[in-house]
Amino acid sequence: MPELPEVETVRRGLAEHIVGKKLRDIQVLHHRATSPNSITALTSIKGARVININRRGKFLWFELNRPEVLVGHLGMSGQFLIQPKSAADERHLRVRFNIGRQELRFIDQRTFGWLSVEQKIDGLPTCVQHIAPDPFDPNFNLAETVARFRKKKTEIKRALLDQSVMSGVGNIYADESLWRSKIHPETRTETMKVSRIEELIQSATSVMTEALEVGGTSFDDLYINVNGESGYFERSLAVYGQEGEGCPRCGRQIRRITFANRSSHFCPKCQPTPRASRNR
Repeated sequence: MPELPEVETVRRGLAEHIVGKKLRDIQVLHHRATSPNSITALTSIKGARVININRRGKFLWFELNRPEVLVGHLGMSGQFLIQPKSAADERHLRVRFNIGRQELRFIDQRTFGWLSVEQKIDGLPTCVQHIAPDPFDPNFNLAETVARFRKKKTEIKRALLDQSVMSGVGNIYADESLWRSKIHPETRTETMKVSRIEELIQSATSVMTEALEVGGTSFDDLYINVNGESGYFERSLAVYGQEGEGCPRCGRQIRRITFANRSSHFCPKCQPTPRASRNR
């Protein structure tokens, strides 16, 4: 699933190409492209002009010259592409927006992504109300975020993936952040010092900043930017997807465990099993 660096890369591309453009026509080609929570059909915003593209965590929304906003979530394989009108339709094309000489296309192979028309409350779309600020958000508050981590009373990897605690981090950048901070994914949040949680948040911010500089992480063609280009942070991954490879820091083989219904990758030497876990 695209995480913050990938979604922000898409947001920047969309902002460059479609801010100021009018949605002259909208064609919905698959019913699952529209969220069940959409307050109206996507075609209802035909004729609206895009005035800005915003993001929180993994959610994008198009500010329009109307009270409503168009929200997008890429799910597992969603893509926004800017294409010439003459370009052949992609196999998994779900929604087509005519923006003049070009088209904005929403493509989604696995159909877990969606678009919706929503109202705003205090400047945020309805579906984003429960999403916590991410580390790049002007409203991000470090002390409040640390407090939310500690209140969860769960494993730190699970808390990192909880978008109501701190948004934007998924499985890739959670593993990378924990490795940089030398924290085992099963460490309990309530046992962690404030300084360690702050260090972890800084690691997450740093790794996502580095990923953003190279367009995010692409393991296949399911994540590309609006120009159809892949990101290159995969080449810099220390632990995610590196099972059996040597740790870049100590050389010990990277291990993989199943945790929170996902695979977690870590170095058993740099990230030792927490005492509580060893005693269970």
